[in-house]
Amino acid sequence: MPLVCRTVAMDEEDFAACVAIRLEVFVDEQHVPSDEEMDDLDAVSVHVLAAQDGAPIGTGRLIPHDDGSARIGRMAVRAEHRRRGVGGAILLRLMEIAAERGIAKVSLAAQRHAIPFYERHGFIAHGDVFLDAGIEHRLMDRTLP
Repeated sequence: MPLVCRTVAMDEEDFAACVAIRLEVFVDEQHVPSDEEMDDLDAVSVHVLAAQDGAPIGTGRLIPHDDGSARIGRMAVRAEHRRRGVGGAILLRLMEIAAERGIAKVSLAAQRHAIPFYERHGFIAHGDVFLDAGIEHRLMDRTLP
């Protein structure tokens, strides 16, 4: 069965799968404090859930801003499904959603090891390395067509 990336609202049952994936990747694997992982931005974000054969395997969110830009965040793929195009499919779906909403510029804070992944999708790193939850990040931007 093909990979499916669909939007999920916070009030849908499948939002719990997005949360479970984020907790597994960020809290369990990367030791991000659980109180930092879930935040008020979830309520204003568009969430994408990736599933294969009906099983949830990845997630990400798009946070629209009032100035016509948006930020992508909380990109997470279960360990056994990494390096198989899941993250790219989630990222592309989030950028499609941004384009459908007329958003011209998308930004994100990439973990340092993930910068090449985002560069392959047209994002450009700028600024200094900074720590977020004890993990090195850099800001990245992409202008949408």
